[in-house]
Amino acid sequence: MSGSTERKIDPQSLDLAIGGQAVIEGVMMRCPRSIATAVRTPSGGIVIRQKPYRSFVARIGLHRIPFFRGGIHLVESMALGIGSLMFSAEQALEDEEVKEDSGGWKEKLTLTGTLVFAFALSLGLFFYLPLVITDLTGVKSGLWFNLIDGVLRLTVFLGYLLAVSRLEDMKRLFQYHGAEHKTIHVFEAGLPLEPKNARQFTTLHPRCGTSFLVFVMMISILVFMFLGRPETIGDRLLRLAFLPVIGGISYEFIKLSGKKAGQRWMKPFVWPGLMLQKITTNEPTDDQVEVAMAALDAALQADANELAEETFIELSRSAASA
Repeated sequence: MSGSTERKIDPQSLDLAIGGQAVIEGVMMRCPRSIATAVRTPSGGIVIRQKPYRSFVARIGLHRIPFFRGGIHLVESMALGIGSLMFSAEQALEDEEVKEDSGGWKEKLTLTGTLVFAFALSLGLFFYLPLVITDLTGVKSGLWFNLIDGVLRLTVFLGYLLAVSRLEDMKRLFQYHGAEHKTIHVFEAGLPLEPKNARQFTTLHPRCGTSFLVFVMMISILVFMFLGRPETIGDRLLRLAFLPVIGGISYEFIKLSGKKAGQRWMKPFVWPGLMLQKITTNEPTDDQVEVAMAALDAALQADANELAEETFIELSRSAASA
């Protein structure tokens, strides 16, 4: 690793700008202007795909609008994650050089179809199924209906995580998830991106997608209470319409928890997500941390290059208009 960081980074300044996701035999890392995915191939090498990246929310100037930005960011993150998963699957199974994206309609159609299917499955399993089961209890009170529905939703989510955590492939994926978190801890501490520096850090991190989903589950209970007991199909569809609102609120909470995680009043809110991360992260090997660090190093270097180019363009425009 090149050790891109030379000073301690204030986590409050990151604002979710530095993040990542475990993929098949690898890790995707995201910076404000670049994403990079590193994958360990069957031969033992590491292949890296780096792409320029600028959040849609930032491009159209919505990154400063609280709550509204969260729903868009969630959809965008899902699309980036699925794209990285598809790339990692190809590289983990085929020991080849990194291929450039063809950008053809077949690839885009496959990505869109996968995203739609995953989103529909999540809605059915974590939102519609608990709603149907709660409806069968015959509870009439809107308050109790939504409390039972929320508890069932959390139970289904926890059961799902416990079930998939027993799969061998998922155990390795969760190791790479741990490697991602350890790498970000090293970066935030301003240490060189070397696997030995990661051993001192935990696999848990407050700005994790698992914690975000916990916030979604908990906040949905409060939001749905205002909607009362769903009596018609229209009432149920209305709940789906409120999911972007729930995502937006959850996004603001995960941002706040990342900034204030060390403060006493925030710890009870952060604790449930950290406990669930004990399921979704496993202790990684140094080889797995090396992959995660390769991804972050590539993303940071590309981000610096993109920033330098943006600065040059702005200076050129200023000089031309002077």
